[in-house]
Amino acid sequence: LEGAPKIRRQFLDWGVFHVEPRFMSTWQRLQKALRQRNSWLRHGTLDAVSQAVWDRELCQASAEIDEYRRAYIKALKPVFEQTLSELVELEGLTLSYYRGWDKDRELSAVLAGSLQRDQQIGHTQAGPQRADLRLRLGAHNAADILSRGQQKLVVCALRIAQGHLVSQARRGQCIYLVDDLPSELDEHHRRALCRLLEDLRCQVFITCVDHELLREGWQTETPVALFHVEQGRITQTHDHRE
Repeated sequence: LEGAPKIRRQFLDWGVFHVEPRFMSTWQRLQKALRQRNSWLRHGTLDAVSQAVWDRELCQASAEIDEYRRAYIKALKPVFEQTLSELVELEGLTLSYYRGWDKDRELSAVLAGSLQRDQQIGHTQAGPQRADLRLRLGAHNAADILSRGQQKLVVCALRIAQGHLVSQARRGQCIYLVDDLPSELDEHHRRALCRLLEDLRCQVFITCVDHELLREGWQTETPVALFHVEQGRITQTHDHRE
C-alpha cells in the first residue's frame, strides 16, 4: 500500500495475466508501441506518418489493456471486500482503479495535448503504464491512516482474493507464502488470518520468529509441519501444537 504505483500495477497485471488469455500478446504490443513513441520523443527518429501509425497502435493496445484491467477489478472487488470483512472491520475502505489517463477523454486526445511536454521530458506521461490501484478510507489514502497491522491485513485480503480468481480460472489451487505472519498482528487477528488461510484448503508456507504465537491458530485436524532454518540448513521438527 505504501509502495510506488509500479508495485500495484504488477499486482494487478499478474492477476489479469492469469485470468485473461489475450493479456500477454496485447501487453507486448503496448510495450513495443510505447518504446517506439518514447524513442521518437527523445530522438525525433520517426516521420509524421510513422508517428501516427505507432500512436494508433499505442491507443488501441491501451484501450484493450484498460478493458482487461477493468473487468478484472470488477471481479476482484467483491471477493476482496468479503475476504477483508473476515479479517478486520474497516468501514468505508474502497478499492478503485485509475487507468492512467482522464476517464472522460480518449487517449489519442490526451497524447496530442501533452505532446510538447512529453517531448521536453522524453517519455509518454499518459497511458496504461501510469495506471494505479487506489485504496482509500473515506477521503484519505488508506496507507496514510491505517496502522501497520491493518495494512498487512488489507494486503493479505488482496492476495487471497486474487488467489480465488486464479483458482477459478485455472481450476487449481494457489500456494501461499506469508512472511512473518505474527508480526504487527494481535492474537485475534492472527487467529482470523490463520483460519482464513486454513479455509483455502491449499498449501501455505509461513515464516515467523516465534512459532508459539501460532500455536492456537489452527484447528486440530489441520495438518501442520514445522521446519527450522539455521545456517542455511532446513530441518523438519515436530508439529508445533504437540
